[in-house]
Amino acid sequence: MPFDGLRVLSLESRRATEIATLISKQGGQPFVAPSMREKPLELNPEVLAFAERLFAGDFDMMILMTGVGARYLDRVISTRYPAGRLAEALRTLAVVARGPKPTAVMREWQVPVAVVAPEPNTWREVLAAIDGRPERRIAVQEYGRSNPEMLAALRARGLDVTAIRVYEWELPEDTGPLREAVHRLVEGRIDVALFTTAGQVTHLFRIAAEEGLEEPMRDALRKILVASIGPTTTEHLAEYGITAGMEPSHPKMGLLVNQAAAMNRP
Repeated sequence: MPFDGLRVLSLESRRATEIATLISKQGGQPFVAPSMREKPLELNPEVLAFAERLFAGDFDMMILMTGVGARYLDRVISTRYPAGRLAEALRTLAVVARGPKPTAVMREWQVPVAVVAPEPNTWREVLAAIDGRPERRIAVQEYGRSNPEMLAALRARGLDVTAIRVYEWELPEDTGPLREAVHRLVEGRIDVALFTTAGQVTHLFRIAAEEGLEEPMRDALRKILVASIGPTTTEHLAEYGITAGMEPSHPKMGLLVNQAAAMNRP
């Protein structure tokens, strides 16, 4: 088997069971430490203010960065407006989807999608995909943390940009497994680390700092194979001084596991 008994760390949360199964099928010993939970920004006045502007016709284009973010946006708006009002308004705009997940939500809502950013579905592909379009008043549904580079790049084109944050990343309620992951890394008991989102990097280092082990963990990660789902996560790893040893051919979890396993690097 490709992993051949290697100890593989995953920080996946929503798909923890699935990734553990994938690792095991490739001959690895999985240790899954959920690192994130998506916390809606309840009673979000910014979202409701955005809704007022949206329904008044203030936007020409809506960029949806995530499917779950689109659903949270709808949930908050539905606390004040009738169900389905968001989808109705989106049908009057040029909707841009960062990738397949927001596209799937729009298909469910019967909202036409004008532009789908290609793989690897980063904000840079979004910008390239909308280059030359006539829309000038742009709303951007953000996720987790703001992306000032993307917003600055849009505004540099002379666009009127409104960013809407609908949820933020929080640590899991039980941080025990994540703390154990830090200690396993420092003690040399992990051979491969898989990262499927940039937020996992932030939370792993946050817990390492709380444990007083940030630098030892950084050193440990530099000695093992660090596999990143794609460019955004790779860039975030680099911000913490970690070089990703591989990215899959497409930003899919299954490919990440299988192609990391094929490297068979202890």
